[in-house]
Amino acid sequence: MDLTRYIRSIPDFPEPGIIFRDITPLLLNQECFRYCVKEFSKRSRAITPDLIVGIESRGFIFGSALAYEMNLPFVPIRKAGKLPFSIEEIEYDLEYGSDTLQIHSDALKPHQRVVLVDDLIATGGTLQASRLLVEKMGGDVVGINSVIVLKEICPTEILQDEALFYLVDF
Repeated sequence: MDLTRYIRSIPDFPEPGIIFRDITPLLLNQECFRYCVKEFSKRSRAITPDLIVGIESRGFIFGSALAYEMNLPFVPIRKAGKLPFSIEEIEYDLEYGSDTLQIHSDALKPHQRVVLVDDLIATGGTLQASRLLVEKMGGDVVGINSVIVLKEICPTEILQDEALFYLVDF
């Protein structure tokens, strides 16, 4: 299935020189959405995860659907200040400044096999921080699923990571 037909490219958003890849048309097409979830499920079943971890915010869409499809628990990784319980957190650098990701401290146990899910991987900063957060809690990241990878700006070490599975590249 050619998913690129359902990914809208919006130039100069959120700032000049950036092309925003909008997945709304993909989500509006149930065949496309189901295709994404089924492909993620096929790949993920082969690596036998214990739980699915979705990265805020569009990772929640695909991650929760994948967890449902595979009958596995779903765990959200959130931006700072959104979780009401005891948390683990990690601060990471952005192009201009830093940000923090958080997860509930009881969300996963040591040695659980984790699949991370997001809609898009660009520079890989959020993905790498999410991976480090899972590993900080003792989890093992065995898979990374993303609808889109921006190959021009995604670091080589992420593109060559055997855990990475994606459906479309730009």
